[in-house]
Formats: sequence, C-alpha cells, structure tokens
Amino acid sequence: MLSQINGLSRHFTEETLRAYLLSRSTRADNGCLVVRGYGPQRGVYQKLAGRAWAHIAAYVVFVGGYDPTFEVHHDCGTPDCIEPSHLRQLSHADNCRERAQRPRCRNGHDRETDPVTGRLRRVCRVCNRQAQQRWRERQAATVADARATYGRQPS
Repeated sequence: MLSQINGLSRHFTEETLRAYLLSRSTRADNGCLVVRGYGPQRGVYQKLAGRAWAHIAAYVVFVGGYDPTFEVHHDCGTPDCIEPSHLRQLSHADNCRERAQRPRCRNGHDRETDPVTGRLRRVCRVCNRQAQQRWRERQAATVADARATYGRQPS
C-alpha cells in the first residue's frame, strides 16, 4: 500500500510512518492535527517522509483504501491537516467543486457574484479599480516629468 504514494521514502513501514507523522504534528484548537513539514511557511511546504505529501501519507496510514487515481480532500479546509476524520478521497472534478470560495478578497472587500456562472468573481473589482487608478497616477507623473524636462539642455 505504501508503494502507491509518490515520493515516499522506501525505508518507512506503516507503523514507522504513523509514528513519524504523529511526532511532527500538533493538535489545533479547531480539532485539526496540523503537521509541520519542510519549509518555513505553514500550508505551503507540507511534504514529509521523503517528497510525499503529508495528507496523502496520513490517509494511507490512518484511513486506508487509498486509490491513486483520486485526490485526498480536506473537509476542514486546512491544507496541512492530517486528521483522519477530515480527509476523504474525491475525483479531481469533485475536489474542484468542493473548494470553498472566500467571501472577501485579501484586502477585505466583499466579492461580487458573477451573473453568468453564479460563482464569486476571481478578481475583486474594487481592488482592480484602485490598482488601475494607481497605474494612471504613475503614468501621469511620468508624462509630466517628461514634459517638464523636454527641450532642456543638460547643464
């Protein structure tokens, strides 16, 4: 069963992998079993035990019945959670449908619903409008500087 996990070091058995995952994880207040993988950022570098993803290895060891054609989905939404009750296998299409869209953009604006698809827009219109305004101001300043220095001889 462990041979189906891509990138997993071959020296692990199910018992040693289970102990390794539990030694690298801590219990969060929301019930998640958060694992500390390689790298400085949480949720970005969650590879463990060679180059294998920690949540896939945890699914194989704790839940069992792993099918490599399906993806392991986090019901809790925490990317570095290895709690067995928070993991389940889905097809790629179902996994994409299950992803929760955040109701606010990273700057705190409410996201609008796209009338065509009925889903939240990917780009925040307020942030986009502000970015375009900043660009126009930079361009205007560049043009004003160029006009002010046009025709002057360097001294």
